[in-house]
Amino acid sequence: PFHYPPALYERKVEGNVTLRLYIDSLGAVRPESTVVAETSGHAAFDSAAVDGSRALRFAPARQDGAAVGVAVLFPVHFRHP
Repeated sequence: PFHYPPALYERKVEGNVTLRLYIDSLGAVRPESTVVAETSGHAAFDSAAVDGSRALRFAPARQDGAAVGVAVLFPVHFRHP
């Protein structure tokens, strides 16, 4: 779900973004809690990572057999082919 920013793609710029996501007990990312934990140094990559994170779905974490919400660090790598 992550779209390479066209201007950076054309210039063959690459970067890594680390997001801090909160995944709720249903496995959905809570978009209001998503933040850039480590920037790529390019605002366009950071924005693309945050925007793309809204489409992510996970199996919920479990604690004592019950589904629980959890915060995770999630890396997003933009690599030019």
